[in-house]
Amino acid sequence: MAHRSGPQLPYSVIASVLPCPGGWLVCSAKLHAATLAPEDPRVLPEFALIFEERPQFSTIALAAPIGYPDEVGNARTADLDARRLLGRRAITVRSTPVRSTVESGIPLEGEHLDAITLMRLPKFKEVVAEMLPYRQRTVYEAHPELSFHVINGDAPLKWSKRREEGIQERRVLLEKRIPGIRRVLDAEIERIQPWHLNDAAAMLWTARRIFAKAGIRIPTDPEWDSEGLRKEIVR
Repeated sequence: MAHRSGPQLPYSVIASVLPCPGGWLVCSAKLHAATLAPEDPRVLPEFALIFEERPQFSTIALAAPIGYPDEVGNARTADLDARRLLGRRAITVRSTPVRSTVESGIPLEGEHLDAITLMRLPKFKEVVAEMLPYRQRTVYEAHPELSFHVINGDAPLKWSKRREEGIQERRVLLEKRIPGIRRVLDAEIERIQPWHLNDAAAMLWTARRIFAKAGIRIPTDPEWDSEGLRKEIVR
């Protein structure tokens, strides 16, 4: 794996990170003042490799839960508030499994998880293994649909991200807001679909907002899990 190099770089490097076929889709960009220069997206096979990048990422927007509930039926306020905010796109915010389910890979009695969440439990376990409270200074839980909500002027999008109409709807928004984002949107990576790249690009926008201290936390009143991790989504 190639690493960037160079002491005292005149820019910061931010990234969005999303679970995807084959590992984790990483969309990074060099950030200098108001100039954002997206780089070629790539797939890393393990979540832990994100922390081996050089130079290290200054801010990471992660499309996976960081803080987990400890009991079935104790839904995160972040998930509930995000659904209310998204309106007709609320279905895109899935229920966060309890921590023991992530660690064991087996849902608890009475815990109802959709097929995509069940499929992603091994990915979430990778995050659990690496995330300690101090890493939340750099790694922030985000959500692609919330990112698009902000890019779209705090309004939900019309189409599903997998429909051709939805793919084009999102691409138009991204190209208007992020110069040079076609480098991400036009990338050709095995098993990576256009909606993966759209999501990664939108999350990169959120990483930039977080880096600039413009990100908005959901909920506004912080909550922590039993491991001292914030249960929040930043948009």
